[in-house]
Amino acid sequence: MSNSNFTRRGMMKTGAVAGAAGLTLPTYLRADGHAGFTNAPGDSEVVLGFNVPQSGPYADEGADELRAYELAVEHLNGGGDGGMLQTFSSKALDGTGILGREVKYVTGDTQTKSDAARASARSMIEKDGAIMITGGSSSGVAVAVQALCQEAGIMFMAGLTHSNDTTGKDRKANGFRHFFNSYMTGAALAPVLAAQYGSDRKAYHLTADYNWGYTTEEAIRASTEAMGWETVNSVKTPLTQTDFSSYIAPVLNSGADVLVLNHYGGNMINSLTNAVQFGLRDAQANGKNFEIVVPLYSELMARGAGANIAGILGSQNWDWKIENQLGAKYSGTNAFVQSFGTKYGFPPSQAAHTTYVQTLLYADAVQRAGSFAPCAVVEALEDFEFDGMGNGTTLYRGSDHQCFKDVLVVRGKENPENEFDLVEIVEVTPVEQVTYSPDHPQMGGAEASLGECNNGA
Repeated sequence: MSNSNFTRRGMMKTGAVAGAAGLTLPTYLRADGHAGFTNAPGDSEVVLGFNVPQSGPYADEGADELRAYELAVEHLNGGGDGGMLQTFSSKALDGTGILGREVKYVTGDTQTKSDAARASARSMIEKDGAIMITGGSSSGVAVAVQALCQEAGIMFMAGLTHSNDTTGKDRKANGFRHFFNSYMTGAALAPVLAAQYGSDRKAYHLTADYNWGYTTEEAIRASTEAMGWETVNSVKTPLTQTDFSSYIAPVLNSGADVLVLNHYGGNMINSLTNAVQFGLRDAQANGKNFEIVVPLYSELMARGAGANIAGILGSQNWDWKIENQLGAKYSGTNAFVQSFGTKYGFPPSQAAHTTYVQTLLYADAVQRAGSFAPCAVVEALEDFEFDGMGNGTTLYRGSDHQCFKDVLVVRGKENPENEFDLVEIVEVTPVEQVTYSPDHPQMGGAEASLGECNNGA
């Protein structure tokens, strides 16, 4: 691949994404036969594929992911202040690219749609020679692209995907997830909900109609019902929905006293806004103050929701204030926040954090393995324990390729000081409390399997 294919920043948009869907997947023109794996790089550069929602309901998350990817590439190539390369417990990366190759990248727009995401990933693999695909802010996208990468013999480092399925029933040997999952949210959040709101509660769920929504509802229901809560109703809502008024209206007459919004991104901003407009924040039911819970949300979503987020409990994978508030255990956070803030003028979201970390973890694994071959990279990542990346001690479990670390329970601030400090950390749930067996029923049970790693060519 010629350097002339790239802009000076090392990025180009993938072209003719829709047409790529007709290509025959088993044929990889860029497969380097002597190397024995798909898209083996030359001596001077290596291409990574960043597949993010640049349109659709999760576009805000995608924009922040892309910022973090650009920053990670800059640091890998020796630019900037090095960010988390300075704090990462592994010292394999030295700012000279990956195995001496300069890191280049291409991008695609998932549109928050599985078909579009697969098409753009396929184009990056077959046309642009990407050796690793990463990104996404939807679990439906993650599951679809992970399966494509498994078939293609390409590494997939998942971006923001929270559904149990990604490293549960749909886990793949070539795929790895740093972000936490629905089970972990339920295990961390339910005890706090019971302590704050009591164990005698009746919940009404509005749930995004795709796999993330399903597994999040399942996890929250299982955890809260185990503590005495009753689920009175569950209603699925389309991912494309923008006005949730017709879904909110029946809630107050349902007998529920808690509304659980299993929504993310723009969906959550709109549904929470509608719920407040309908007076749920000021209502009473069953002799109790009516409460709203958002199991998973971010600073970006809090910014979009504005004052409506005040007092709302949920969970996060990471928060940009955690090292300042909770100390050196979460080292790496401040280094990343400084790098990101210097480059972009505001603090990073959890989406930005996890995609930055995933890029460095992939590069580090290649460096430690001494090879870009997927099976060598898989071996380097499995059961790899690391620190200095902002979450404390973290384990990439070999049996399902899920990262295990502490989970944050958060709440929207009542009196935020500025637009970037809208969320406060209520509790840090230790990793032991959110760890589960790889064959847990919510993860697909005993039948769930990674299968074999695939080098492709």
